[in-house]
Amino acid sequence: MADLQTTAPGSIEAHALARHVRMSPQKARLVIDLIRGQKAQDALQSLRYTPKRAAKHIEKVLRSAIANAERKADDAGAPLDVDQLYVSKAFVNEGSRWKRLRPAPMGRAFRYQKRTAHIYVGVAEHHVAAAERVAANVAEAEAQKGVRGTARRVRKALTGKQAPPKKGKK
Repeated sequence: MADLQTTAPGSIEAHALARHVRMSPQKARLVIDLIRGQKAQDALQSLRYTPKRAAKHIEKVLRSAIANAERKADDAGAPLDVDQLYVSKAFVNEGSRWKRLRPAPMGRAFRYQKRTAHIYVGVAEHHVAAAERVAANVAEAEAQKGVRGTARRVRKALTGKQAPPKKGKK
């Protein structure tokens, strides 16, 4: 999927899921496509002024995902800037269908279905903000230890890779 993005090490990710929402998934997808990839605060504003019934349900799920991210950061003891959160994943799956009967002429019955949807919204911290926080934490720890080679450790923390060794005599 194109909307899946990797996050930097140390970044906060959280999600929320509303199941069996009484609306057609096709109609909910029209609204969920509006907020995918946006900043969380911008997405809330978009949903607030979107004249679709699905917007209210999706806004509720997004607020829950933001609260889950705050709770996750508090439990981990990590700082979290809510302004740096963005909608990393957002999709709507089809839920179970309610089968119903409608009376028809001459004693017959017509069958119809009431559709439900599962709404998933995931939020994550922007890569840049998370990388800056990791770099600051590493630099602060190194400064407290008084150890040389801070730049190499910061680069390793940011990229997740080890820096190439320095060239010199063997």
